[in-house]
Amino acid sequence: MNFDYSEDEKVLKETLRRLLASRNGRRRVLDGGESFDRPLWAALAESGWLAAGLPEAFGGQDLGPVALCAIAEELGFALAAVPFLGTTIGAVAVTLAGSESQRHDLLPALGRGEVIAALAIDDEPQVAFTNGRLHGRLPAVTDGATAQIALVSARGDSGTGLCIVALDAPGVRRQARTSIDPTRPVSSLEFDHVPAEPLGRPGDGLIERLRDQAAVLAAFEQLGGADAALAMTRDYALARHAFGRPIGRFQAVKHKLADIYIGNELARANAYYAAWALAQGGPELPLAAATARVSATEAFDRAAREAIQIHGGISITWEHDCQLYYRRARHLAVTLGPPAGWRRRLVAALAVQHAA
Repeated sequence: MNFDYSEDEKVLKETLRRLLASRNGRRRVLDGGESFDRPLWAALAESGWLAAGLPEAFGGQDLGPVALCAIAEELGFALAAVPFLGTTIGAVAVTLAGSESQRHDLLPALGRGEVIAALAIDDEPQVAFTNGRLHGRLPAVTDGATAQIALVSARGDSGTGLCIVALDAPGVRRQARTSIDPTRPVSSLEFDHVPAEPLGRPGDGLIERLRDQAAVLAAFEQLGGADAALAMTRDYALARHAFGRPIGRFQAVKHKLADIYIGNELARANAYYAAWALAQGGPELPLAAATARVSATEAFDRAAREAIQIHGGISITWEHDCQLYYRRARHLAVTLGPPAGWRRRLVAALAVQHAA
């Protein structure tokens, strides 16, 4: 069985990589000029990338989840400063469980980049949903300051369910938070009896499916970042000379590069299998998503840390891009919950598989 991208998906990746190389404004965002890369976001929308996974009836291309994984990988490789993950999962949630009016109102706008969605799905919800209103506080939500809507897991009388809430509604308070990666802004969200609409029903498995799909997309973004960090570090090791020869010829540096490569390839194998499981929609998805998430987190962390070590002192200067990989690696490591939680999910999924 071949889990690799199809030829069409490889062309898609190459096309997107060229666009990102020519339009990437992450430095402008990092220096505080914008909350995210708005020109790039507009270019992605205009070229149809944001609508790649949407149904054709709502202006999308219906390319499927593997194409979304390919897009996430390229955005990760470019360290793009755009709110792709939350907006994409928001579109998936509305497609799967939204009402006809929600689909009609939101899906085309999400595909055009006019509406940004933030994702706040927690194992232990910190907000309550009663009588059609949300109440509580979320301490750190990626893209919470720039999004127009949020997907929030909330406690209700019938259990934990998913809600969709407009972030410009009365009773919503946002406050920017300092984070390690300024290109992925984080803010707190406080809800004071804010009107919200349920998506699906408590216990219908929607939250779990969305979490798994988000984990797979995040794993591909981490994989792209890890590959870019390896490429940058390899090129530096070949160009930087010490004692009359490239530092890449020293055994210690060779070992570090080899360790990064092995970790990246392990993460790639797990991510590709997770993309297949996501496309199939079978029972393998929880285990595959948790495995991809854990291995991609470890791979990106290793690649980012070793890149700093091999580059030396220049790597931690503001002007050098090496620090950006470490920032993004640390941010993505805790997106969708900390690594320890995903390791617990992995163990639980293995236990279920073994019992079966």
